[in-house]
Amino acid sequence: MDISVVIPLYNEEESLPELVEWIEQVMNENKFSFEIILVDDGSSDNSWQVIETLAENKNSIRGICFRRNYGKSAALYCGFGTAKGNVVITMDADLQDSPDEIPELYKMIATDGYDLVSGWKRKRYDSKISKNIPSKFFNGITRLISGIKLHDFNCGLKAYRAKVIKSIEVYGEMHRYIPVLAKQAGFRKIGEKVVQHRARKYGVTKFGMSRFINGFLDLLSIVFITKFGKKPMHFFGIVGTLMFLLGGGISIWLIARKLYCLSNGIVFREITSQPLFYISLVTIIIGVQLFLAGFLGELISRSANERNKYFIDKEI
Repeated sequence: MDISVVIPLYNEEESLPELVEWIEQVMNENKFSFEIILVDDGSSDNSWQVIETLAENKNSIRGICFRRNYGKSAALYCGFGTAKGNVVITMDADLQDSPDEIPELYKMIATDGYDLVSGWKRKRYDSKISKNIPSKFFNGITRLISGIKLHDFNCGLKAYRAKVIKSIEVYGEMHRYIPVLAKQAGFRKIGEKVVQHRARKYGVTKFGMSRFINGFLDLLSIVFITKFGKKPMHFFGIVGTLMFLLGGGISIWLIARKLYCLSNGIVFREITSQPLFYISLVTIIIGVQLFLAGFLGELISRSANERNKYFIDKEI
């Protein structure tokens, strides 16, 4: 099969028939073999009934329905696990992503050799205050931390080589950072394509401002887990040791200064009345705690079932 189109959705009953018809038209014009996987993320409207009706009339439709709303990452994860196409394309169900972009995205994966291609909505029809400005800020932070030169990490329109989606685990709010997950899994050829962004035709957006806070915290989680997930001592141990040495150095300096003053008959201030004494004490305690946290993390990591989980690309 050439293409699997994975579409997570939540309360999008109005747009589904039009979206499916549009996708099928594009696929048939380009003679692609395809499947459309619609993942209903616990919709409270009639989205699932619409999917059932579409599936009865079209062999290309596959549906997954959650009992409750789990979020976009969970929907993508289940859709990826079901997909059978050589190229997997994701898009939103609100008709803001154009299916006309599919042939070029497929070409960039199948012919040009990209592992992942992310859409870039250069011209957007969203509110500048609530979406555009915060989006540019967090995209800039993500580029800086991850080293991946993409303008729009959160664009729902993406294309993947099949082995990419089978090698990563999307959970929490990690769908925003799939390119980061892919890079950490060893897929380095990540491209970008300017795509058309259309004004929302039906319904309202399902995402609030909290997504930016959650997204930033998830980015920090990805960076930490990918760099130190299997070697926590390299982070906690180093930071803890540095803090312990800093606190210990201050304490030694205070003691040495007191002995010097005593031997030379110089009036000195009591150590326990100096702020530096308490700063050094707190620093030593925090350093020891961080070191112990790293040690415990190392014990947990070494006893985990997936401590030697690696991805083999080729074998002879």
